[in-house]
Amino acid sequence: MLTPKIDTNREALGLSAELIRKYNRPAPRYTSYPTALKFRSVDDAFSAGALLADLEDASGPLSLYFHIPYCRSLCWFCGCAKIISTKTELGDRYLDYLEKEIALYKPLIRSERKAVQLHFGGGTPNFLSVSQIQRLSELIHDNFDFEPGAEMSVELDPRTLSQEQVKAFRAMGVNRASMGVQDVKLEVQEAVHRVQPTEMNKRAIAWLRDCGIDSLNVDLIYGLPHQTESSFRETLAEVLTYDADRLAVFSYAHVPWSKPAQKILEKSPLPDADSKIEILMQIVETLTAAGYAHIGMDHFAKESDPIVGAQRSKSLQRNFQGYSLHADVEILAFGMSSISQSANAFRQNQKTLEAYYQMIDQGRIPLEKGYLLTQDDRIRREVIMRLMCDLELDFAERGEANGIDFTTYFADELKALRELESDGLVAFGEGCLKVTPLGRLLIRNIAIHFDAYASTEMKRFSKAI
Repeated sequence: MLTPKIDTNREALGLSAELIRKYNRPAPRYTSYPTALKFRSVDDAFSAGALLADLEDASGPLSLYFHIPYCRSLCWFCGCAKIISTKTELGDRYLDYLEKEIALYKPLIRSERKAVQLHFGGGTPNFLSVSQIQRLSELIHDNFDFEPGAEMSVELDPRTLSQEQVKAFRAMGVNRASMGVQDVKLEVQEAVHRVQPTEMNKRAIAWLRDCGIDSLNVDLIYGLPHQTESSFRETLAEVLTYDADRLAVFSYAHVPWSKPAQKILEKSPLPDADSKIEILMQIVETLTAAGYAHIGMDHFAKESDPIVGAQRSKSLQRNFQGYSLHADVEILAFGMSSISQSANAFRQNQKTLEAYYQMIDQGRIPLEKGYLLTQDDRIRREVIMRLMCDLELDFAERGEANGIDFTTYFADELKALRELESDGLVAFGEGCLKVTPLGRLLIRNIAIHFDAYASTEMKRFSKAI
């Protein structure tokens, strides 16, 4: 059921300008369901306690996430929670508070629970100095036990990376790295305030592989100023020489109402929806021809990568870090703005450093928002995830997994999806729904039909194309 090499001829796919206009509307990326827009303020001890109840009762494995918010310069396209500074010493105070936050959580975590996954995101984790990385390593390993072979990954910015930092992360146990490239063309890099020569990328990759960090993901973004089908073809050709195990090729999310720096990009020509879909079709054609499987939406992986096997066995997951190998794992997140996820709840930390520090100083877990899932939420979360990961739905299987009669429970949704079938995005079979090659390009538009909150919140999301 993995990606067939799709015919990127528009007529063969049934992709018209009219269809692009029809489906180029706001839609979530569904790294969670419900989305973070449903999170509500934690305003009293009772609500905080309710959000933490899952953690106290749980006994399964953990996925640890640490948010390092600092960046040395601002990339104008960025939608992440970050703080711009060149003062490395700020990392010392931040680590002080990470240590305090862990101490607040430790009484709630059963001692026998082990971590199967560790991820550092940002911001820029390699904002930290070598000594700060070593301190963070000691802090984590002193407080958490890991399963043998645990996946430990870090997001890196090659522009500020040193070989000594790579060695420090490897000594910690990091075995996977994700490197932001975005685009290799200087005109694009200058327009988004992220100049990053190819030699810099290759040097960073050599350091990683020399240290034994063999699993590499490269991030690209399409839809940035000055990008064309021709220019992005050159970017893809260059990036393929990096021989990355995974490629995440994101559609640029233009949301200047929440990320004001993105308004700067409007001074340069941004590709329209028609151009973006042409670039996307080229991405799929180029990468699948080069031997990468199209995992879903914006992720590609070598056939030998474990994530491909997970998709084949229908055990692939999707969460705040994108696609993941680990099912039934609780995400325990630390640091400013980080989001934890359990079977029944989401918890988000304070999104400003001042508030994050203040709550920890008060001896309180620094929650700002959260959400307790209803039974309907849990059913829809599972259905949306399986659709995004498997690119198909078996109605009997999904019904049994959720204790419902699927076709009755989702009668309205399935009826609405008939319009997408007539447009060629999905195909109904005997007791099943499959995403077509065209639907793979517009998967957000399919998943949104199972979102109970779509009608009230969609204007705040980026457009699907």
